[in-house]
Amino acid sequence: MFTKDGMTAVHAWTHDSLDLLYAHALALTPQQFVAEVPGFGIASVRDQLMHVIACERYWVHGLQNLSWTKWSGADFPTVSSLQAAKERVKNETIAYLEGLSEQQLNAELTDRPANWVRPPRTPAFVLHHVLTHAFHHKGQVVAMFRLLGCPAPDTDLQRADN
Repeated sequence: MFTKDGMTAVHAWTHDSLDLLYAHALALTPQQFVAEVPGFGIASVRDQLMHVIACERYWVHGLQNLSWTKWSGADFPTVSSLQAAKERVKNETIAYLEGLSEQQLNAELTDRPANWVRPPRTPAFVLHHVLTHAFHHKGQVVAMFRLLGCPAPDTDLQRADN
Protein backbone atom coordinates (compact mmCIF):
# COMPACT_ATOMS: atom_id res chain seq x y z
CA MET A 1 0.00 0.00 0.00
CA PHE A 2 1.29 3.41 -0.98
CA THR A 3 0.88 6.45 1.22
CA LYS A 4 0.00 9.90 -0.09
CA ASP A 5 2.98 11.38 1.72
CA GLY A 6 5.30 8.80 0.17
CA MET A 7 3.92 9.24 -3.34
CA THR A 8 4.06 13.03 -3.00
CA ALA A 9 7.68 12.85 -1.83
CA VAL A 10 8.78 10.59 -4.69
CA HIS A 11 6.97 12.85 -7.16
CA ALA A 12 8.81 15.88 -5.76
CA TRP A 13 12.18 14.09 -5.85
CA THR A 14 11.57 13.05 -9.45
CA HIS A 15 10.78 16.62 -10.50
CA ASP A 16 13.85 17.87 -8.62
CA SER A 17 15.95 15.51 -10.75
CA LEU A 18 14.15 16.62 -13.91
CA ASP A 19 14.82 20.25 -12.94
CA LEU A 20 18.55 19.48 -13.11
CA LEU A 21 18.09 18.30 -16.70
CA TYR A 22 16.15 21.43 -17.62
CA ALA A 23 18.80 23.66 -16.04
CA HIS A 24 21.50 21.81 -17.94
CA ALA A 25 19.53 22.01 -21.19
CA LEU A 26 19.83 25.80 -20.95
CA ALA A 27 23.55 25.32 -21.78
CA LEU A 28 22.65 23.76 -25.14
CA THR A 29 22.43 25.88 -28.24
CA PRO A 30 18.92 26.11 -29.73
CA GLN A 31 20.17 23.80 -32.49
CA GLN A 32 21.43 21.20 -30.00
CA PHE A 33 18.14 21.33 -28.08
CA VAL A 34 16.21 20.12 -31.14
CA ALA A 35 18.97 18.14 -32.87
CA GLU A 36 18.10 14.56 -33.71
CA VAL A 37 20.54 12.21 -31.99
CA PRO A 38 20.83 8.89 -33.86
CA GLY A 39 19.92 5.75 -31.96
CA PHE A 40 17.06 7.14 -29.87
CA GLY A 41 13.38 6.42 -30.53
CA ILE A 42 12.59 9.95 -29.38
CA ALA A 43 15.41 11.69 -31.16
CA SER A 44 15.94 15.10 -29.52
CA VAL A 45 16.47 16.44 -26.01
CA ARG A 46 13.42 18.67 -26.43
CA ASP A 47 11.20 15.82 -27.54
CA GLN A 48 12.43 13.50 -24.78
CA LEU A 49 11.73 16.13 -22.10
CA MET A 50 8.37 16.92 -23.64
CA HIS A 51 7.49 13.22 -23.76
CA VAL A 52 8.12 12.83 -20.03
CA ILE A 53 5.76 15.63 -19.05
CA ALA A 54 3.22 14.86 -21.75
CA CYS A 55 2.95 11.31 -20.42
CA GLU A 56 2.54 12.52 -16.83
CA ARG A 57 -0.20 14.84 -18.06
CA TYR A 58 -1.86 12.07 -20.09
CA TRP A 59 -1.95 9.60 -17.20
CA VAL A 60 -3.04 12.09 -14.54
CA HIS A 61 -5.76 13.45 -16.81
CA GLY A 62 -6.81 9.88 -17.57
CA LEU A 63 -7.06 9.06 -13.87
CA GLN A 64 -9.50 11.97 -13.56
CA ASN A 65 -11.32 11.19 -16.79
CA LEU A 66 -10.30 14.62 -18.14
CA SER A 67 -9.72 15.40 -21.78
CA TRP A 68 -6.34 16.46 -23.06
CA THR A 69 -4.80 17.57 -26.32
CA LYS A 70 -1.69 16.02 -27.77
CA TRP A 71 1.43 18.18 -27.74
CA SER A 72 4.11 18.40 -30.40
CA GLY A 73 7.69 19.55 -30.14
CA ALA A 74 6.79 22.69 -32.10
CA ASP A 75 4.66 23.76 -29.12
CA PHE A 76 7.90 24.18 -27.14
CA PRO A 77 10.53 26.12 -29.09
CA THR A 78 12.68 26.84 -26.02
CA VAL A 79 13.78 25.17 -22.81
CA SER A 80 11.93 27.88 -20.87
CA SER A 81 8.64 27.18 -22.62
CA LEU A 82 9.00 23.50 -21.77
CA GLN A 83 9.95 24.31 -18.16
CA ALA A 84 6.73 26.30 -17.77
CA ALA A 85 4.68 23.37 -19.08
CA LYS A 86 6.51 21.00 -16.73
CA GLU A 87 5.62 23.19 -13.76
CA ARG A 88 1.95 23.24 -14.78
CA VAL A 89 1.89 19.45 -15.12
CA LYS A 90 3.70 18.99 -11.82
CA ASN A 91 1.19 21.24 -10.07
CA GLU A 92 -1.76 19.41 -11.67
CA THR A 93 -0.38 16.12 -10.34
CA ILE A 94 0.12 17.58 -6.86
CA ALA A 95 -3.44 18.91 -6.85
CA TYR A 96 -4.74 15.51 -7.95
CA LEU A 97 -2.79 13.75 -5.19
CA GLU A 98 -3.96 16.23 -2.57
CA GLY A 99 -7.57 15.48 -3.51
CA LEU A 100 -7.24 11.74 -2.95
CA SER A 101 -7.60 9.80 0.26
CA GLU A 102 -5.11 7.00 0.82
CA GLN A 103 -7.93 4.56 0.22
CA GLN A 104 -8.65 6.16 -3.18
CA LEU A 105 -4.93 6.19 -4.01
CA ASN A 106 -4.81 2.42 -3.51
CA ALA A 107 -8.22 1.41 -4.88
CA GLU A 108 -8.45 -0.14 -8.34
CA LEU A 109 -10.18 2.18 -10.80
CA THR A 110 -13.76 1.23 -11.58
CA ASP A 111 -14.50 4.05 -14.02
CA ARG A 112 -12.05 4.42 -16.91
CA PRO A 113 -12.13 6.74 -19.89
CA ALA A 114 -13.32 5.11 -23.12
CA ASN A 115 -9.84 5.31 -24.69
CA TRP A 116 -8.05 3.80 -21.67
CA VAL A 117 -6.56 0.63 -23.15
CA ARG A 118 -4.72 -0.63 -20.09
CA PRO A 119 -6.18 -2.90 -17.42
CA PRO A 120 -7.79 -1.26 -14.38
CA ARG A 121 -5.09 -0.21 -11.94
CA THR A 122 -4.84 1.84 -8.80
CA PRO A 123 -3.90 5.52 -9.02
CA ALA A 124 -0.80 4.60 -6.98
CA PHE A 125 0.24 2.06 -9.62
CA VAL A 126 -0.29 4.54 -12.45
CA LEU A 127 1.60 7.31 -10.64
CA HIS A 128 4.44 4.91 -9.85
CA HIS A 129 4.57 4.09 -13.57
CA VAL A 130 4.70 7.81 -14.40
CA LEU A 131 7.68 8.31 -12.08
CA THR A 132 9.67 5.27 -13.25
CA HIS A 133 8.92 6.29 -16.84
CA ALA A 134 10.44 9.72 -16.12
CA PHE A 135 13.67 8.12 -14.91
CA HIS A 136 13.85 5.87 -17.95
CA HIS A 137 13.77 8.91 -20.23
CA LYS A 138 15.95 10.98 -17.90
CA GLY A 139 18.71 8.44 -18.51
CA GLN A 140 18.24 8.79 -22.25
CA VAL A 141 18.50 12.58 -22.01
CA VAL A 142 21.71 12.27 -19.98
CA ALA A 143 23.15 10.04 -22.72
CA MET A 144 22.05 12.55 -25.37
CA PHE A 145 23.77 15.40 -23.53
CA ARG A 146 27.02 13.42 -23.58
CA LEU A 147 26.67 12.67 -27.31
CA LEU A 148 26.00 16.37 -27.95
CA GLY A 149 29.30 17.21 -26.21
CA CYS A 150 27.67 18.65 -23.09
CA PRO A 151 27.83 15.97 -20.34
CA ALA A 152 25.18 16.37 -17.63
CA PRO A 153 25.81 16.71 -13.92
CA ASP A 154 24.67 14.00 -11.51
CA THR A 155 20.87 13.85 -11.72
CA ASP A 156 20.20 10.82 -9.51
CA LEU A 157 17.88 11.05 -6.52
CA GLN A 158 20.86 10.29 -4.25
CA ARG A 159 23.40 12.97 -5.11
CA ALA A 160 26.43 14.35 -3.36
CA ASP A 161 24.79 17.82 -3.27
CA ASN A 162 21.63 16.78 -1.41
